[in-house]
This record gives sequence, C-alpha cells and structure tokens, in this order.
Amino acid sequence: MNKVYGRIVGLFLLIVLISSAVIYFTVDINTITNLYMFKPWSVIMAILAMVIGLVLDGTRLMHMVRISDENITLEQAVQVVFGNYFLAMLGPGAAAGAIAQVMFLRKAGIPGGKAAVLALVRTLVSIMFLACCLPFIFLHDEGILPGVSNDLMVYVAGSVAVLMVLLAYGIKKNAFDYLAVKITKKLPRKWSRKFVEMYRDSKAAVKLLASSPLSMVRVFFESGLSLIFIYMIVPFLMLGLGVNVDWLTVMGRMMFLNILLYFSPTPGGSGIAEGGFVYLFSSSVPSGTVGILAVSWRFIAEYLPFFVGLYYTITVFGKSVLNKDLDEEESA
Repeated sequence: MNKVYGRIVGLFLLIVLISSAVIYFTVDINTITNLYMFKPWSVIMAILAMVIGLVLDGTRLMHMVRISDENITLEQAVQVVFGNYFLAMLGPGAAAGAIAQVMFLRKAGIPGGKAAVLALVRTLVSIMFLACCLPFIFLHDEGILPGVSNDLMVYVAGSVAVLMVLLAYGIKKNAFDYLAVKITKKLPRKWSRKFVEMYRDSKAAVKLLASSPLSMVRVFFESGLSLIFIYMIVPFLMLGLGVNVDWLTVMGRMMFLNILLYFSPTPGGSGIAEGGFVYLFSSSVPSGTVGILAVSWRFIAEYLPFFVGLYYTITVFGKSVLNKDLDEEESA
C-alpha cells in the first residue's frame, strides 16, 4: 500500500477512535433527552455558512493571484481550497495543505515559484487576521484559560501581533539576510536547503503583501469574513440544541482554538481540535451533548471538505496521483 492510501486508512481509523472516545467520555443520562429536542434546520444553516465561507476563501485566493499578475477562475480557486482540506488532513499543521495548494495552482497555470508564495500568503493572512483578533477576544472573555490573567493574555496576544508586523517589515527591508546566512551555515545540508527555500518564499510573500496595499487590505478582510462564516457552524449547531448563544464568546473561542490548530502536530488537528472544543464549550451546551457537538462540528468543517477535496484531486490529477508519495510532491 502506498503512503497516501496508508495515510487515508490511518486517518479514518484515527477519526473513528477519537470521535468514539470523545462521545463516550462526554455522554450522560441527559444526552438522549437533549438530543431529542434538536432542530434539524440548524444543520442546514451550519452547512450553508460553511459553503459561503469556502466560496469567500476561493474569491480571496482569486484576488491574491491577481495581485501576482496571474489569473484563475472561481472553479479553479475552489479546487485549491478543497484540495487544501484533503491533504491538510493527511499531514501535520499547514504543511501538507500547502503542498495541495501548490499542486492545484500549478495545474491552473500558475508558475511553481508564485504558487508556493501564494500558498504561504494565504496561510499568513489568515493567521494575521486571527492574531489581530486575539487581544479583543481576551478582553471580552475571561474564561478561555482559567488561572491566567486576562491582562497578561492581552499583553501576550498584542505583542505577538506587533511582532508579526515588525518581522514582516524586517524581512521586506532585508534586515534578516545576514542572520539567515549564519543559520544556514550551521544547519545540516538537508535542513539548510529547506531553510533557504522557506526564507526565500517568506521574503517573496512579504513583498507580494506590500506590492498592492489596498488590494491586500481587501484580501485581509475577505479572509476574516471567510473564517467568520466557517466558524459560524458551531453557534448554529448550538441554536439547534436550544442554547441561548453568546455569539461574541463562541466566535472568539473558535478563533482561539483554530489559531492553535494551524500549529497542530497531528493530521488536521485531530484529537487536539475535539479536546479543545470539549474544554472550551462543555459549560455552554446542554449536559451530555458537547462531545456529539464537537464531532458534528469536525464532520461539517473538516471531513465533508476532505471528501470533496479527494474528489477534486482525483478528477483534476487522475487516480495516479494517489500512487505518488507526498514527499515526492513536496520535493517537486
């Protein structure tokens, strides 16, 4: 069995194991009673919010591609988005998803160098939006990290946001070139090559961000709107359970959780996402339903797009793409 098939089977088993464990350890005597009152229309609203969010993700990618003096259609952009979901579930953090984005962008006629930069910019803009929101989230919600001062969290989140801006400015002004050369010389040859490529792509990404400020402001807010619609899945599902939803708190906690998932060491954030969800929302939903809600959120937000991404991957590249090694794609 090749690596991709092996990862798909392994992922399926991992999802079943984690989902079963989350539900098993969170159900209680009130679960059936509370689920009996569930309103199915909330699932339709959750899926609709997800669809709108994904379309906005596609349109912001089109605008980023246009800034780089290239063009793709909305259909091609949506394929990139779903392809990202597919491979992102097969690898840790955002690394595997970036491979998929580059593959689909190259298929759409974008040169490989620009495709890699655009994939990086797409991720960076999303992280920047969430980082800018974090200070306001901590100001509003004192219950995210019990035992940690909200003032401290606001200070840390604000410092991270400022640091990201200063880092981007320093890269744009070539302030870190000397340091990058020093680091490269101290790394093993294999890692030094990857570091150079990462630093080169980061510089190109920052230059792209700075090349058209007004257009990037539009992309920034379009990214935020896309994420907001995707995160609305959870409050809609809560409404179906009859919860009086505090939208600011719920959306803030979803942003906090999802920025952690960008750096998750597990495929697609599996395990960390469900555990974090249970921790953050166990007191916000009816007794015995938080585990089922966590699994439902993951199914709509991750697993459905995963299967659509699998379909697009096979449709665009053929079944032979599943016989290729992810490492081979990355090195290409």
